[in-house]
Amino acid sequence: MARRVPWSTDNSRGRAFAGVPVGGNVYSRGMRIGELATTAGTTTKALRYYEERGLLDAPRRTNGYRDYDESHVRVVREIQTLREIGFALEDTRPFVDCLRAGHEEGDSCPDAIAVYRRKIAEVEAYLAQLNVVRDELRAKLAAAHLRREEGN
Repeated sequence: MARRVPWSTDNSRGRAFAGVPVGGNVYSRGMRIGELATTAGTTTKALRYYEERGLLDAPRRTNGYRDYDESHVRVVREIQTLREIGFALEDTRPFVDCLRAGHEEGDSCPDAIAVYRRKIAEVEAYLAQLNVVRDELRAKLAAAHLRREEGN
């Protein structure tokens, strides 16, 4: 039995599935927004927001539906991966632009590398602040222990 994946025709129900042989051929068309959301593991609302922010282009069919392909899946997954490690949405733009320029990886371009460097500097500054806080807490804890021992 053929495995059903979005974007090809299943003649028995007239629904769309990819990679399903139809009369010896495999029918293929772009994904609609719901299919992209499912494939990328996100929501249509998030995709529309990415589009609104200029991170996801949405070519339209003649009927007005958005028409996505595998390159859009790659862009969405790049955004998600970067967001998961703490990048602001706008920080993902150089990576998306790099993919759109035809690079295999979103971090192949100088602007993306610059964002990595900036983010590392931000993390290092934050770690330095956390070290100061930790040292202050240790000093307060030690002082509290001393006062408690002196009070006994």
